[in-house]
Amino acid sequence: MDFILENLLEWIGYLASFIILISLIMRSIKRLRLINLFGSILFTIYGYFIGSYPVMVMNAGIVVINLYYLRQMVKTEDYFKVIAVEKEDEYLKAFIAFYRKGIDIAMPFSESELLSSSHRFFILRNMVPAGLFIVKEHSKDTLEITLDYATPAYQDFKTGAQVFKRTADVFKTQGYKKFITFTTSESHQKYLSHMAFTKTEIDKKTAYIKEI
Repeated sequence: MDFILENLLEWIGYLASFIILISLIMRSIKRLRLINLFGSILFTIYGYFIGSYPVMVMNAGIVVINLYYLRQMVKTEDYFKVIAVEKEDEYLKAFIAFYRKGIDIAMPFSESELLSSSHRFFILRNMVPAGLFIVKEHSKDTLEITLDYATPAYQDFKTGAQVFKRTADVFKTQGYKKFITFTTSESHQKYLSHMAFTKTEIDKKTAYIKEI
């Protein structure tokens, strides 16, 4: 029985180490804190059962620190602002160039799509440029989303939710009723489902539609 317990504790130690390692590659600070919290809890348990009180105390302290900052994140209300930008804007071009790799993975976007765009918005989160939202006219009452990108630190759905909320009145005033976008990316499809888009098929292409 002692042998089984010893092996179980060893595997708990391995699992805790792996979880801590995984937490360090998270781009979202909140996600990093949550995963690190779980790993620290396991390490605290591991330290207690192997009789290593320095390990237990240190990780119990990390648990408290993670809980404190997670509580602060939940309590603190983010400030959001959506700002329209011209297609010739130099900062806009610099932003796209800087985040080009991430944009290509999330939603490939070309120079021609920027030139054909009808509206472009930066999403500021606590005055930090957290995302970029670009659309063009698809039909008389429909706008096609050609780019909806949140920077790595802000990919937690809040950025996307705010842009749809804060641009709605602008688009409705101009007579638009729907958003449409096309994608084959599974991660992007999950995001669109979370944003209440409905999946459909148009001209044999997978499309997602949302009422403005």
